[in-house]
Amino acid sequence: MTLDWLISIVTDYWPMFIRGAGMTLLISITGTILGSILGLLIGVVRTMPLPEKGPRRVALKIITGILSFYVEFFRGTPMIVQAMVIYFGSALAFDMHMNRTVAAIFIVSINTGAYMAEIVRGGIISIDDGQFEAAQAIGMNHIQTMINVVIPQVIRNILPATGNEFVINIKDTSVLNVIGVTELFFQTKSIAGNNYRYFESFFVASILYFIMTFTVTRILRYFERKLDGPKNYNIIGNQMQVETPEMAKSKTRKQ
Repeated sequence: MTLDWLISIVTDYWPMFIRGAGMTLLISITGTILGSILGLLIGVVRTMPLPEKGPRRVALKIITGILSFYVEFFRGTPMIVQAMVIYFGSALAFDMHMNRTVAAIFIVSINTGAYMAEIVRGGIISIDDGQFEAAQAIGMNHIQTMINVVIPQVIRNILPATGNEFVINIKDTSVLNVIGVTELFFQTKSIAGNNYRYFESFFVASILYFIMTFTVTRILRYFERKLDGPKNYNIIGNQMQVETPEMAKSKTRKQ
């Protein structure tokens, strides 16, 4: 590898690298957002308390069973296999010819949704039972409890895991080249096929992947710190505060 070749590849093919990186970000961002929403909904449904009896209990058990199968299936199979089955399978079985970009976003979304459903379920279970009991005591139903009490805490708790999923999606979009999605790996493979400099071409791609993942990680860390609030704060005492010896000495000096 020579510096001249690296400069030449970047100079000659930078539009392709940029287009590939842009497509990677589009798919990963959209897929992560949609998958997180899907996972949040599934996590809430799977943690709903079962009625003691009646058709609602049967219906909820069937729904949770279907959702559990979805979560286990998509967590237990590789994304590259899911892409092949969904994109080519839908064309063969249902004569549905999906747009490649739409198919890619759909695949990443449902894959992310399966992982996020378990993350959200774990976040909900981690909330103290006393908060659920307190919400019920003031007349909140399950949905109101989730929206007003539980979900705000869950979102903060699962933010690191959500960021991790985002980073994984940026890297895993590379497998979508099997269905012809022109993301960064696909574009780099085309560039390397033109100049036969595979090492240099993919070295540039690796730098771009690192820049994207590192930037996303830093941004998410910033939001985590914002949600944590200031580390140094003063507790404001009430009028019934007991005077300590130190406070008495300070008051004497001032007088």
